[in-house]
Amino acid sequence: MARLLTILLLTLTLALPARAQEQATLISDSIEITGDTRLIADGNVEVFYKGRRLKASRIIFDQATDRLEIVGPIVLTEDSGEVIILGSQAELQADLAQGILTSARLVLNRQLQMAANTITRVSGRYTELETVAASSCKVCAGDPTPLWEIRARKVRHDEVERQIYFDNAQFRVAGIPVFYIPRLRMPDPTLDRATGFLMPSIRTTSDLGTGLKLPYFIALTPSSDLTLTPYLTTRDSQTLELRYRQVFATGRIELNGAITNDDLIPGDPRGYLFVDGSFTLPLNFGLTIKGQTVTDPAYLLDYGIANLDRLDSRIEASRTRRNEHISARVISFQSLRDDEDNTTLPALTADLTFHRRFSLGALGGEGGLRLQTHNHWRSSVSPLDGPDSDDIADGRDLARISARIDWRRSFILPLGIEATVLGEASADAYSVAQDAVFQGKTTRTHGNAGIELRWPWVKAGANGATHVIEPVAQVIWASSDAESLPNEDSVLVEFDESSLFALDRFPGSDAVERGPRANLGVTWTRHDPSGWSMGVTLGRVFRKDDLGQFGPGSGLDGSQSDWLASVNFDLADGLALTARTVFDDDLTLTKGEARVAYSGERTALASSLIWAVADPLENRPDPTQEITFDARRKLNPNWTAKVSGRYDFVADRGTVAGMGLEFLNECVRFDVSLSRRFTSSTSVTPTTDFSLSLDLVGFGSGVTAGPARTCRQ
Repeated sequence: MARLLTILLLTLTLALPARAQEQATLISDSIEITGDTRLIADGNVEVFYKGRRLKASRIIFDQATDRLEIVGPIVLTEDSGEVIILGSQAELQADLAQGILTSARLVLNRQLQMAANTITRVSGRYTELETVAASSCKVCAGDPTPLWEIRARKVRHDEVERQIYFDNAQFRVAGIPVFYIPRLRMPDPTLDRATGFLMPSIRTTSDLGTGLKLPYFIALTPSSDLTLTPYLTTRDSQTLELRYRQVFATGRIELNGAITNDDLIPGDPRGYLFVDGSFTLPLNFGLTIKGQTVTDPAYLLDYGIANLDRLDSRIEASRTRRNEHISARVISFQSLRDDEDNTTLPALTADLTFHRRFSLGALGGEGGLRLQTHNHWRSSVSPLDGPDSDDIADGRDLARISARIDWRRSFILPLGIEATVLGEASADAYSVAQDAVFQGKTTRTHGNAGIELRWPWVKAGANGATHVIEPVAQVIWASSDAESLPNEDSVLVEFDESSLFALDRFPGSDAVERGPRANLGVTWTRHDPSGWSMGVTLGRVFRKDDLGQFGPGSGLDGSQSDWLASVNFDLADGLALTARTVFDDDLTLTKGEARVAYSGERTALASSLIWAVADPLENRPDPTQEITFDARRKLNPNWTAKVSGRYDFVADRGTVAGMGLEFLNECVRFDVSLSRRFTSSTSVTPTTDFSLSLDLVGFGSGVTAGPARTCRQ
């Protein structure tokens, strides 16, 4: 018989008081009413009631007993849409909130499945299961044994608290019992946070031996939580890690730390503390908080926390608008390097910056104003340069007030040439203490002005590609006079395509680029209609006089700079390549770097190469020649291989190497990795690190399920 698509609104609770009556919607192929109280719906039956949905092949409703007899296959969905019950037959109350299903399954969040001989619905809140097998793994008819499962005599699911309670539980892997737990409580997959143990992880290092981490998560309030992680190793290391998180109406804060007793530094407790926070302040200001401290230089590497050689703690309030930036910050540094003494580093730095862009009305063009104050303090009191020989007095304290104005205006000349007039003027006042060379108060004024000409040539190719060639000539006049001032924030100078046509190539305020000069260059860009693009830049700086402002490693020293050449590719298939070289007339390389990144469907790669000559002015007494790489390859839908490393060509050895393997499917994530740190110092020794982690998808792990297994016919 063809389906009748009969839709009836039936009052299933006529026996209840009128105020409690609610209607249900029933759809079926055929409906038969026998007597006065018995209704039989047969064929493709669906019932909607109080947000619940019941699908079955046959339903018998007896109004006298207010019961439903249901013949399967049965599918019962709660109003949340996350809880599904499947069974072969059932006897339920008319409101579907209480009753018994036989040969049934309970599915939570489309992940965790629990099969049972019987499922009992109690008070619309609890689901009780007898003789249960629970797993989030896909089960095939030809291979009914899941990768992992929990067998239990009895299970209760609390839908309000979203907790699952197991009695007499047994954890099995590939059908083999691994361990027995008399009583087990776990969150269901719909619960984001609940107090309890998280999945453990294993870590093995050559210094600490094999250790186990067992995190315990504590939900303190709806807006805060605490995670405590004991970490015990076979070489007598005891660590307690902690993570505290809290969100507020205007921001968030997170604290990570640990305290350790081990034999690497006997008798002294070791540990670290990191603080990270961000808040929204009135007037659209933002506040960021960052704190980092550690007891000894080797701790972070020994325990695999972070690969840092300097710690940066700061508090900063800032606001950035279209034409304005305001910031105020206080910074503290802690060095972990063997060759640096924290007493001679700026222990405390404070900056205040106001930067504003504006139009100049009748004068035309765009102007800018920047006001800045800077202060830093060292704990050393020595006015001389100590054993580190860095040309900085060990106890130098400094205060500076700076002001800078700039202006530029562009004009379009015949033949499409763009001419720009630009200029800049700055004034600085310094107060230096505890420095035998720069002691006292000093002022400096500096200005420069220039003309820039750009002549872009555009051509459209026959295949739709667009070519843009743009020669640029920039002539700058600037004073050659030099004041005796300390330089601490402008030591490292980058000569690249972004600074080729800059008025001042020094990154900070302590140094200014002096003397007349000409910046010449040309760029070529190609945009292909297939989606890829390519850009090439070639340029050089010519000076009237060599004022000795730059070091040999910058490529800017001498009366004429080295050649700058850069190229970049951006392909539509996810491949990006950037390369930059600085070389002299003899093609001798001064500095070079290259970066390549590829992100494909199965492969991801990121690698960088740097090559730089030694430059004592940049605190680099030895050349730098190093390559790093990080790659991932999806071997199949479930397995992913990872490899990473860093190699130092000057030392002719690797510094870091690592490899790993990850398995992810619909029910489990398994991650194993091996890494080796080859470099050593007085505080850090070469170390091998092995780690293993396992997450069961569907038990509140937070892991997104991967591809499910395919059942063979």
